[in-house]
Amino acid sequence: MSLSATEVLDALEDYDDLAAWINDTLTVSDGEQSFESLLELEQQMSQLIASLDVGCEDTSSQLERVIDIVSKGIPRLTYDLHFIKDSASSFQRSLANVLARSRQAIPDSTASALEQLKRLDTIKRHMEAAREVLREAESWSTLELEVTSLLGERKYAKAALRLSEASKSMVVFQNTPEYDPRRMLLVNLQNQLEASLSSALVAAINEQDLETCRDYFFIFSDIQRELEFRNYYYGSRKAMLTSMWNEAEASDIAPEGSIVTGQTFSEFLPKFYASLLVLLNQECHSIPLIFPDPAQTLSAFLSSILASLQPTFSQRLASLSSYYGDIALEELIAIFRVTADFAVGVSKLIKQIQHSSVSQDAVDPPVVPPQRSHARRRSMRMSISLRSSIHRSASGIEKVPSLDDSLGWDQELFHPFLEFQVEYGSLERRLLDHKLQKMMSSDLHKVPGSDQARVFRERAVDIFSVAEESLTRYTEFTHGYGSLALLRALDGFLKSFIDMWTADVTFASSGTHPTVQDAASEDFSGLDYTTQDWQNIQTTLHLLGSARRVFERMAAFEIKLRSNLTQTSNKFRLHCGDPIAFPIASPGGSAQILEHSSLNSADLHSLLDSVDIEPSQSRESGSRRQGFSSALSEPLLPDARSALSDFAKVCQTSLQSTILSPLRQHLASYASSPIWFSSSGESRSSAFNEVQVPTFSLSPSEIIQRVTEGLLNLPRLFEVYADDDALSFSLHTLPHADSEILKSTSDAILPDLPTHSRRHSVTKAVALDPELVSTAWLSSLGQTLLLYLTSEVLPGINKLNAGGAAQLASDLGYLSNVIRVINVESGELEQWKEFVELSDDVGKVKVDTQFDSENRVFSHVSRMRGWL
Repeated sequence: MSLSATEVLDALEDYDDLAAWINDTLTVSDGEQSFESLLELEQQMSQLIASLDVGCEDTSSQLERVIDIVSKGIPRLTYDLHFIKDSASSFQRSLANVLARSRQAIPDSTASALEQLKRLDTIKRHMEAAREVLREAESWSTLELEVTSLLGERKYAKAALRLSEASKSMVVFQNTPEYDPRRMLLVNLQNQLEASLSSALVAAINEQDLETCRDYFFIFSDIQRELEFRNYYYGSRKAMLTSMWNEAEASDIAPEGSIVTGQTFSEFLPKFYASLLVLLNQECHSIPLIFPDPAQTLSAFLSSILASLQPTFSQRLASLSSYYGDIALEELIAIFRVTADFAVGVSKLIKQIQHSSVSQDAVDPPVVPPQRSHARRRSMRMSISLRSSIHRSASGIEKVPSLDDSLGWDQELFHPFLEFQVEYGSLERRLLDHKLQKMMSSDLHKVPGSDQARVFRERAVDIFSVAEESLTRYTEFTHGYGSLALLRALDGFLKSFIDMWTADVTFASSGTHPTVQDAASEDFSGLDYTTQDWQNIQTTLHLLGSARRVFERMAAFEIKLRSNLTQTSNKFRLHCGDPIAFPIASPGGSAQILEHSSLNSADLHSLLDSVDIEPSQSRESGSRRQGFSSALSEPLLPDARSALSDFAKVCQTSLQSTILSPLRQHLASYASSPIWFSSSGESRSSAFNEVQVPTFSLSPSEIIQRVTEGLLNLPRLFEVYADDDALSFSLHTLPHADSEILKSTSDAILPDLPTHSRRHSVTKAVALDPELVSTAWLSSLGQTLLLYLTSEVLPGINKLNAGGAAQLASDLGYLSNVIRVINVESGELEQWKEFVELSDDVGKVKVDTQFDSENRVFSHVSRMRGWL
């Protein structure tokens, strides 16, 4: 039967979930065909939409009417309040007048009689109060005899009642000499009563005689010994559990020097917790029948058990950490996980006993012995206090307060872990380093050079798998408070991994290769590469390619790490809005301890704020900008990225050394060539009446010709490796690379990004134009070779005469023209050429007038030419 529009709208009030109301309203008959069902569904949706439109209009109309009525009534309300105020003031004045007239109407004799009656009544009440106090004071003379007699007759309840009455009368002797003796007598009698009851109380507790225990509890309460009763009860009930803990033997918590075999502490602890839960479950049925505050009592009982453990929980954890050393964190997390599961079970028991006590108080009043009315009042007050702690939600349903509001058992349970949670960063780093050493011990120094690149990639996969495991550990062990420590540990861990390869990967030295030229070198004039050289080039390129793959994997890991930290940041932001329902930790005791620890620092919140990207920022970013989101923000692993750049630089330096090794060999004998100090020029000039005729050849020397031929053939070498993307990786670390070329590579990667963001993205593993990559490498190789020439080779020339200087100038000029072909320029090379071309007369004048000791090039030339 279909419902009317009004009934449908009325039904909406009964639903908390809008989707459930729509599903229940839009019903489709199961017996019809699917096509007909869809038609019927569409018809129902149309009717429902129409009903909602009508309902919205009606609601809007009613709301407008209500607003209109309220707006009209507000001015009237101000008038009414003013009227009420005036009426009250008028009534107050009238009342004062009536009181004055009534006093005037009473005759003086009558007023005097009434005053006398009032004074007599006050005297009577004071005398009665004094009589009661004196009677209580008089009872002290027989107090000791009465209590001793009652204890002999085992009438403990009456003795407790008598001591309670005596305790109340102690106020009479306050600030008098009688106070201390009577106080001492009262305490002695209370001790006698407690001693008389102690053995019977312990027996009743052990026999689980709940009714007797309850009677004894009221007796102890009467003599202000409730705490002692609880100590008796807790001590008797926890004896078995404390013995189980104290006598536990585990191989990883045994004292140093002792030999223990069998279970570990992580295997023993679940058994201990299981036994403890069984005991607490039993107490859930016993405690409410004895104590008026069962939830608080159960919490205090658990805290008493935890506090009486010997060795303490903290000492056991310290022994465990010392035993396992670097891998202690894994064991600590396993124990923490078991403890958290136990805490969840205890939390359920506490909530159960809270609800049971609230329900019982709502149905029946607390049961107390009828002969002690004051004890009944005490219990009733406790019950009222418990009821007042129960607040009602907005819907009117009674809600039991959270455990964190009043109970502290979870603080006692989780506090031993705090020391290790604060040291999470060092524990995590030790664990990661241990796994790294174990993983790398079988690789380094044992892997052939040709296989190092492959092993580097394979180990990187394992390393990042290990790193991803830490994301679970920091969340589980620190509830997100260890985020900053996690980043530092991961950054150092990955840096150590890369540094190991940077330090231990063996590159072939270009100076120790065989002298046999490889057949492939015949295609490159001036580049006499050997078989070992080609092998070194291949190995180094493979290592660069592996570094590129590691970088891509690192970037992917950073994205996952940033996402994880963002989730943690969102949880912390929710915690700020609702501290009671903190979604990170369950139970809340562990989170509260961490919240007040040193882990909750300003640096932590700065980190979480930096990774928390607001949705508006995401909408403003284009698709291209989203692709490089990791480059737009500060890297999470800066040291690891830097180490990878250093590794790439080492590879690039080795590759350059191998590529330039033939050219460097050609230049090795350049400084010692005899052409620099030939005397033919000087003999000819004297024969022609001191007319200087140049005797040097304007053609470059054979060594420079071979070097320039090799430089001109370098582009052909890069054509062979044009398809290898390893060369394009980490161009910014190329030694002596041209800054303008690097800038163009950065523009090619991210042409639409601001300049301040490019410094984080220059190592982004993006494919570049092979021609642009070759240009960068050729520039770097040319600059490196020229730096070697100008800083090591040319300063090695001991002497230059006029003919040698002319030959050197010719060589440098020829070399300068050739290197421009590969887009390389050197200001220092031009200085060498300029100063070498100077005649002796000009050079000496320049030394006398413009000599600059800071000019290294001119100083070398002056020494060679003998101008100094």
